[in-house]
Amino acid sequence: MFGAYGRWNVLLDLLLPRRCVVCGWLGLTLCDPCRAALPRLRAPGCARCGAPTAWPVTRCLECTGRRLAFASARAAVAYEGPVRPLVSAWKERGQRALAHEAADVIANTVERPSVAALTFVPPDGDRSVKRGYHPAEQLARALSQLWSLPLTNALGRTRMPRRQRGLSLAERRRNVAGSFAAKGRVPGTVALVDDVYTTGSTVSAAASALRRAGSRRVEVVTFARAVRSIESMQRS
Repeated sequence: MFGAYGRWNVLLDLLLPRRCVVCGWLGLTLCDPCRAALPRLRAPGCARCGAPTAWPVTRCLECTGRRLAFASARAAVAYEGPVRPLVSAWKERGQRALAHEAADVIANTVERPSVAALTFVPPDGDRSVKRGYHPAEQLARALSQLWSLPLTNALGRTRMPRRQRGLSLAERRRNVAGSFAAKGRVPGTVALVDDVYTTGSTVSAAASALRRAGSRRVEVVTFARAVRSIESMQRS
């Protein structure tokens, strides 16, 4: 009745019942109330980097004066509240099914990009080997199906930068500069997918590699984005 794959899932649910990664409710990996509580990012916002703003702006305080290689960046949710345990379970604890949950939230929140194809920020080596999968690629594959857009593995790493966590904005830019390269021909218009947008340094460096290889327009799509305070932006 279920097939081999279905029987295996039923057995797993009996042995290891699924619980919501946010509240612990038994039954679903992400329960309906917690899904509804995800802090969606809606208009108004910055036309360039997607940061939430009090009114529509072409460039916000966060991206004014910065050289960004992407044309626009959009995220579905703010990286706060219930989003943090969700991302942690997905990226660090092997809850791979959450990539499909994240893609569904994006598809219902972010406008489908007008591009020829999707690609993703390439894996960073050691952490992806330990996980056994790459979250950004998972997310891009799920979005490729939902948006009916082809997926291309267009980028590779030229070197492995140190971890971005704890670095200042300027240090993040220097850390990832030149660390990506295209693998050959790239689409003229492409959406670059990543899991979390923190300062935009990583996706801008990756978009720069796509632009050097011939992409005319790169749009960034992520599940979550950090929402920085005015004070933190001024310190940067």
